[in-house]
Amino acid sequence: MCDGKGQPLTAILSPGQDHESQYLQELLDSTELSGFESDEQIFPAKLAGDKGYRAEWIDDWLLEQGIAPVIPSKKNEDRDSRAIPFDKGLYRRRCIIEQLIGWLKECRRVATRYEKLARNYLSMVKLSMIGRYLRIIAPDESQL
Repeated sequence: MCDGKGQPLTAILSPGQDHESQYLQELLDSTELSGFESDEQIFPAKLAGDKGYRAEWIDDWLLEQGIAPVIPSKKNEDRDSRAIPFDKGLYRRRCIIEQLIGWLKECRRVATRYEKLARNYLSMVKLSMIGRYLRIIAPDESQL
């Protein structure tokens, strides 16, 4: 999961045989965002996903949480029966997460999956995420 600027927020691992949409609630629960001036929890206003995330229970759950789903309908669905209209302009910004995944694949240790244990692999993913944040804070390596 990332924010609107392409900065990673959190990552979880799931078994390869399970679809990633089954872990959406766990992913959002594991994202701990808090305000800078207060301790209140911040939730995303909108959540974009591809057609693999198109299910009634996902739309219902996101709307219960106060999050607007930006997920296109499948070809065999009635687009007018959805509770919220699809925003094509916002969906185009979904390329941000694709660029983040592309960057993550450039991290050699993550892309080649040297780690045998899931917890070690997730640690390498999170370490890569930390490295990305450090490049934002101190982009000039001579300052380190």
